[in-house]
Amino acid sequence: MTEPVILEALRTPFGRPAGQWAQHRPDALLAGVLRDVTASAGVPTEAIDDVICGCVSQAGEQGANIARQAALLAGLPESVPGVTLNRMCGSSQQALHFAAQAVAAGDARYVLACGVESMTRVPMFLDVTLGARPFTGFDGLHPDLLVRYPIPHQIESAERIAAQWQLSREALDAWSAQSHARAWHASAQGWHDELTAGASGERTPRDEGIREHVDPARMAAMRPVLDPAGPGRVTAANASQLADGAAAILVGDRQQALADGIRPRARFLARVVVGSDPLLQLTGVIPATERALRQAGLALADLDWIEINEAFASVVLAWLREFDADPRRVNPWGGAIAHGHPLGATGAGLMAKMLSGLERTDGTLGLQVMCIGHGMATATVVERL
Repeated sequence: MTEPVILEALRTPFGRPAGQWAQHRPDALLAGVLRDVTASAGVPTEAIDDVICGCVSQAGEQGANIARQAALLAGLPESVPGVTLNRMCGSSQQALHFAAQAVAAGDARYVLACGVESMTRVPMFLDVTLGARPFTGFDGLHPDLLVRYPIPHQIESAERIAAQWQLSREALDAWSAQSHARAWHASAQGWHDELTAGASGERTPRDEGIREHVDPARMAAMRPVLDPAGPGRVTAANASQLADGAAAILVGDRQQALADGIRPRARFLARVVVGSDPLLQLTGVIPATERALRQAGLALADLDWIEINEAFASVVLAWLREFDADPRRVNPWGGAIAHGHPLGATGAGLMAKMLSGLERTDGTLGLQVMCIGHGMATATVVERL
């Protein structure tokens, strides 16, 4: 088997809803980052064997196989195919896994793994409701499934996690404020510049959701999303922000890349996906981490950088409780609470951030893990080369 490696990884800055990317169609947004990552790596476009894209709301401008549309918009040769997948929040991380597996099997030399989500232009759940009615949390699910698993809204799952791990509202808010502080520092230092790319030649490296100053009093005064008069702990301030964005990773065969004069940035030590409790939904990051570490033959202490998607602060803090990890190594440049979570694009975007962080800090080993709706999680362990 050939060895798949990561050759380049870039993302757009993540924009707020109705923000900097509001006038950009998602297919064009993705096409821009596909062009950027291919040009940055220096791989001939005719050598690309496939484009695998993660996208959650596959409707409207994100329907009809956006991977193929974006590849054509990017000017890739007609011979380059494309496929779009949905593993919910882990979609583009799964696209990365599939790309690596195709290269490892010898089915491809170079593959673009990518993701996109315009939550401004294609509202979340549009693929489920088809715009006909408001989303209730149960639309589109088979009644028999709901009898077996009364799957709640993810906010309710985040509340259950906070209760089960005895996480206070103050702890959730403190982690959230820290996420903004870390993300602002990284952005102000220019560290985001090396991992972000624009669309159609534009370049605006700062994520719009990051706040330089967070008012603790204002954060504490925010009403919980559920049961605002009761003990609810999850608020808009300690959950990920809706966002628009795209990200792409070029995966290639190591020997082929070296022969073509392209320097590999990282290799894979583990690629994992797991199922978990559909009611808690978001705790799959715990067994996914355990399995990824076993697969890589590593201990948690071996890792230099840990990237956990901040869908909700309670997810990250529950993970920290379970593993008793050093929080300084977890999301060192902030997370989705600060920079936003453009669903299908986030997985590839987090990998771009982690690789850039490992290189800047001279780290070697990194773990990326993401919770997924309906009880799943993806995890990847990479070694910087």
